[in-house]
Amino acid sequence: MPGISVLFMIVVFMALAFDYINGFHDTANAIATVVSTRALSPRYAIMMSATLNFIGALYKTAVAKTIATDIVMSKFVTQEVVIAALIGAIAWNLLTWYYGIPSSSSHAIIGGVIGAVVAATGGFGALKWAGIQKIVLGLVISPVLGGVIGLVIAAVLLRVFANFSPSKVNRNFLKLQILTAGLLSFNHGSNDAQKSMGIITLALLSANLIPSPEVPLWVKIASALAMACGTAAGGWKIIHTMGTKIFKIEPLYGCAAELSASAVIWSATQLGMPVSTTHVVSGAIMGTGASKRLSAVRWNVARSMFIAWILTIPATALVGAVSYRLLRLITV
Repeated sequence: MPGISVLFMIVVFMALAFDYINGFHDTANAIATVVSTRALSPRYAIMMSATLNFIGALYKTAVAKTIATDIVMSKFVTQEVVIAALIGAIAWNLLTWYYGIPSSSSHAIIGGVIGAVVAATGGFGALKWAGIQKIVLGLVISPVLGGVIGLVIAAVLLRVFANFSPSKVNRNFLKLQILTAGLLSFNHGSNDAQKSMGIITLALLSANLIPSPEVPLWVKIASALAMACGTAAGGWKIIHTMGTKIFKIEPLYGCAAELSASAVIWSATQLGMPVSTTHVVSGAIMGTGASKRLSAVRWNVARSMFIAWILTIPATALVGAVSYRLLRLITV
């Protein structure tokens, strides 16, 4: 491809690094419940999740187009802006992973882009507010929907199987959970890998290397591979938090949480809306736990997760803005 600069190659490398980190940071989304109920061993759960993440990542590109076109005006985007945005997102993901806090890679990259562009332009005029509002609305509503749907599914299943022996119910749902975890892994890949695709596409547009926001095949394959490799690396701290600290998950509740999260993420992908799979799955786990009884959910853990969610966009926007200023000092 003609006209490729060193900065653009750095963008691609960092976007794929973000995708890789997103993979091991968000491994817990798809397999925390199936590992905590021992439906699958961690090794096999991760192998299944990595494979289905890769397949899901190639499924659709509507979310990538939203990231590339609906947050900022591409004419104000430079390679330095994209690099600064990725620094903000990667730094936040590594920080929350280190402390075992489930947080949103979607929020992180959106905050990073906003902060870097505002620093580059000296104001908010380059932001596409309608697109940002749509994205933020989806990010806020999706975990609530995950919780509500999870609560309803779990409540229905509990009523249907009320007269069955608990050991028999758990045995049957343990097998079914492998299927629902696989479905969630596919949907995780279909939404989350597209964020890196969108960032690379945004960089290609800003450099006039492509005429329209159509995601090139090499970008799809590279992003899918990076996500799958990151997933295969695992993210044990967050798996532990989501699988055991929010709510003691049994197979029936695990199936309900995975089904509800899959439904929400799949719907968002069809609409081209980037959602936080972490938030959706966490909301679904809380909802299913609440169907048993409200005290079954460890709300103090949920509170610390909520605080991290609230802080993500402003924190990554700040890091993105500072990173841009530092990059300008280096490159000028």
